[in-house]
Amino acid sequence: MKQDELQQVLTAFAADRVALLERHEAGARIVSQYDFNNAYQYIISREETQLQWVQTALAEFSAPLPPPSSPLAVPELAKSRKAPAPGAFRAILDDDAKQLAAFIERWKGRVETMTHARHRLMLNVILGESREHERLFAQAAEGLEDLLGKRTGGVARQGNVLPVRWME
Repeated sequence: MKQDELQQVLTAFAADRVALLERHEAGARIVSQYDFNNAYQYIISREETQLQWVQTALAEFSAPLPPPSSPLAVPELAKSRKAPAPGAFRAILDDDAKQLAAFIERWKGRVETMTHARHRLMLNVILGESREHERLFAQAAEGLEDLLGKRTGGVARQGNVLPVRWME
């Protein structure tokens, strides 16, 4: 693989990854159920780390991190006066799982054919973590709340996450 081809692959991969990150950030602002939102925060943190890796790889070519390939819309949440039940977020969580599955499918073959071993390994790690994130979103869509661990002491689940952080 020539250097300009490698740069194009890394740039296209990064653009798709940025689009997914922005989509997950938008989903986290809507999905207020505490355990599901914690999963979003975990996934977003990992995606930011992954993008730092790709950004470092692009820096070898003096190329910046690209903008998102295309915006990914968040499914509408039914309006309600009271706090939504965990099942109300199913469409958003299902969509996140499907978006990640499509991303993995789209990139798996291209990454396998890369001849640059270090960057191929990096992208494979990102694809592997993306598969894990897909699984987390699928489990959340099924209503499983213990995504990042079990609660101790039988503490009841309660409360929601606010859509905007308090700023001073």
